[in-house]
Amino acid sequence: MGRKKKPSLEGIEIEAVAAEGNGLAHIDGQVLFVRQAVPGDIVDVQVNKVRRGYMSGYVTRLVKPSDKRVEPFCPHYGVCGGCAWQILPYRMQLDFKQQQVIDQLTRIGHLTLPEVSPILGSEKIEYYRNKLEYTFSNRRWVLSDEEEENLDDVSRCGLGFHIGGHFDKVLDIRDCHLQKEPTNAIRLFIKDYALDNGLSFYNLRENKGFMRNLMVRTTSTGEVMLVVCFGNEAVGNNGSEAGIKRNALLQAVSDRFPEITSLYYVVNPKCNDTFGDLECVLFSGREAVYEKMESLRFKIGPKSFYQTNSQQAYRLYSVVRECVMEGIGCLALSRKPVIYDLYTGTGTIALFLSSLAEKVVGIEYVPEAIEDAKINAAVNGISNAEFIAGDMKDVLSEDFIAGHGTPDIVILDPPRAGIHPDVAEVLMKTAPQRMVYVSCNPATQARDLAIFASAYDIVRVQPVDMFPHTTHVENVVSLVKR
Repeated sequence: MGRKKKPSLEGIEIEAVAAEGNGLAHIDGQVLFVRQAVPGDIVDVQVNKVRRGYMSGYVTRLVKPSDKRVEPFCPHYGVCGGCAWQILPYRMQLDFKQQQVIDQLTRIGHLTLPEVSPILGSEKIEYYRNKLEYTFSNRRWVLSDEEEENLDDVSRCGLGFHIGGHFDKVLDIRDCHLQKEPTNAIRLFIKDYALDNGLSFYNLRENKGFMRNLMVRTTSTGEVMLVVCFGNEAVGNNGSEAGIKRNALLQAVSDRFPEITSLYYVVNPKCNDTFGDLECVLFSGREAVYEKMESLRFKIGPKSFYQTNSQQAYRLYSVVRECVMEGIGCLALSRKPVIYDLYTGTGTIALFLSSLAEKVVGIEYVPEAIEDAKINAAVNGISNAEFIAGDMKDVLSEDFIAGHGTPDIVILDPPRAGIHPDVAEVLMKTAPQRMVYVSCNPATQARDLAIFASAYDIVRVQPVDMFPHTTHVENVVSLVKR
């Protein structure tokens, strides 16, 4: 017996924006989520998922476009998984993100909130990223107007972004609107060079090939870092056949783009794309690029974390500083406060706040990031910052706090998964007077804030849009001990 055929629906009016940016409608009392649909659109929909309580599908025909719909600016829209909200006016995107923060804090965390501050939108809504990563594939995504059987091996090679839901499919990118030049030019040059010189593109199913990934970083000061990741077919010393081919490509890139500040390569024979545990070899240029924020300079190496929207990162950190200054004003200390910056990365927030503190202590899991944080402190002549590498739940203990000083103010900026329960437990025992929680995931932020709700009041909530045209939102919550 075959599977039950999923329904096709006609003349559906989209009512609102729902989770993950999908359009929302109701059909006979059941919720319908529709990809790439805008409130006010009337569409025909092919349902591809039916679950208890909801269905989801995609548009097969735009019967009548909404007057709110705007034309996407990117030629890859609809196939590429990024920038899914290009068809929504930016003001609507911001309104939804603001409401998303409120809903998740109240529905998941059951938190009592003050009036939520209006979201800080991004001045740049194109070319706002300072970092992009691309993947080589010998079997790229075939577009709907192409016939796969008519494509030769060269035509099947692509360099671009992964297609959502398909680990082994990559969309070949011609022009990306996320990062300023020379990013597009570098990517296209390397693709053409590899094809012209017979360097194999990566087979993602079999985990083999010569060309594997690219990472490009740009700074607001005009510096460029390129990391070329080679696959297992590129293993070999500089005198080997693989090494000669590797170096020839890198030299060609260096000659064509003298504006590249730092050119690195990595040979990655593993079954995953991460290179945090691999050696990054400097081929030419400086060992790092530097980002500037007010009077501070931040070193960014090939493995460093730095917020990917530099302009909005400054606004985000300025909000954190405002929260800290408000806290200092209320503490009435006879000295400057001791500040802990948990999940400090390369120490950006810690160093940004250092002038306000007697001492700032930063903790981070990645040792290379902590080394960069120490260098950043030295570069900026900051002597009241300590940086410690280790797993937060293991490092942050009562003994650690006894040795480094009880914090008056704690900054939390964890990854999307939020903080470990052990970290929350130590913070509740330590009882800092103020905490500022920065999150890229308001859902896990709400869960964590619920743990603190028995002892802390939320006095400020400030959403910040770091990623226009996506559903992601950053959020800052300031807490005061009762």
